[in-house]
Amino acid sequence: MKSRLAIVAGLLCLALPMLADDDRPTLNIDLHSRVSFMNDRVGNEIRHDASGFKGDYFFLIANGQVDDHFSYSWRQRINKKIDRNDMFDATDWLYVSYQADRHWGVAAGKQVVMIGGYEYDRSPIDIYTSSEFWNNIPCFQFGASASYTTTNGKNRFAFQVSQSPFNIPQHRDMLAYNAFWGGNFGFLNTLYSLNMIEYSPSHFISYMALGHKLNVGNASLELDFMNRAASGQTFMFKDCSVMARVDYRVLPQLSLYGKFTYDVNRAEKEADKCVLPGTELTAIGGGVEAYPLKGKSDVRVSLSVAHSTGTNSNPAGTMLDDQTTVRLGLVAKLHVLSWKK
Repeated sequence: MKSRLAIVAGLLCLALPMLADDDRPTLNIDLHSRVSFMNDRVGNEIRHDASGFKGDYFFLIANGQVDDHFSYSWRQRINKKIDRNDMFDATDWLYVSYQADRHWGVAAGKQVVMIGGYEYDRSPIDIYTSSEFWNNIPCFQFGASASYTTTNGKNRFAFQVSQSPFNIPQHRDMLAYNAFWGGNFGFLNTLYSLNMIEYSPSHFISYMALGHKLNVGNASLELDFMNRAASGQTFMFKDCSVMARVDYRVLPQLSLYGKFTYDVNRAEKEADKCVLPGTELTAIGGGVEAYPLKGKSDVRVSLSVAHSTGTNSNPAGTMLDDQTTVRLGLVAKLHVLSWKK
């Protein structure tokens, strides 16, 4: 851990002189962490290996402006082991963006694969109950993207070419083609995508992801639908997922949430690498979040309960039949540094 932090500090020291030569460079550094105490049971049997105290996530996040056009963003998982064959394995993203004007922008580096939906868009630190799809999609890949934002700022369209989330060492050149739309219409927001993803050389699976978020007063509802299909199978509803989350801020320092997920794959083709054929899983969860710092949500204490039922045909899958998980968690999102020349 000490050597990893020393490497991070060294990289930041190298970055500062580079930034100092530009027009108006900025640097922001944050640390995000979540620790939990878990009770995980299948039926009446406790899963000892999945229970007890657990350090879930520890993120280092650095981002800022180089000048009026160039910006950068970097998120590193400090507590994730780095594979000797992939030095970027613990790097969620590391990319540079160029904003030509108020409409057009491009970016390149390791990015989030542009797949729609609000569950997919949330930071993992903020998710307690998740779909089987979310648990199995390798969503950070190298690629490049171009985006266009409309004059009123309500619509953002993007196209991205990236490594396939399912690339393998023998085929690093497998690709994904992603078209994305994000809409902001006040009480209604959208995150839509159409994706063509290579799951084996020259074979593609398509995603249609439709994410919606409704905001009404102190309440919000996120509703996602994702359909997945490959050549030679029925396109709609045979292989799909539904995710829904409702949040209600009862008091300034207290909120309640509920979550529902449903994953099913009745296709016979071995194209879906996230929800395997023969899987049908339902999960229901809910809980309470408390914010001990008045007027801030940087520190959060949560108590959540989730229960899943159904069949998971993936031997290495995350969700199990008749599984109940109780989680007491502490989240800290700490702003460490803001620097501007």
